[in-house]
Amino acid sequence: MTSPPPTVLGTEAVRVLDLLTVPQVMARLQLGRSAVYDLLRSGQLASITLGRARRIPTHALTDFIHARLEQEAAS
Repeated sequence: MTSPPPTVLGTEAVRVLDLLTVPQVMARLQLGRSAVYDLLRSGQLASITLGRARRIPTHALTDFIHARLEQEAAS
């Protein structure tokens, strides 16, 4: 069985495939390691665990940023 060509995959499927490491998220948010792990631990930033590795989908990072922007605008 072969997988479908990339053009057949929907955008949602492609979004899920983009995973970031904790150091990549640290660089994008300009936060330290502890701060990123606090966001992960509190559930503010979604992630998955693959073995011992923690990965953050890019859409989860985008959702987190949008939520924080909305939160700041509301206050």
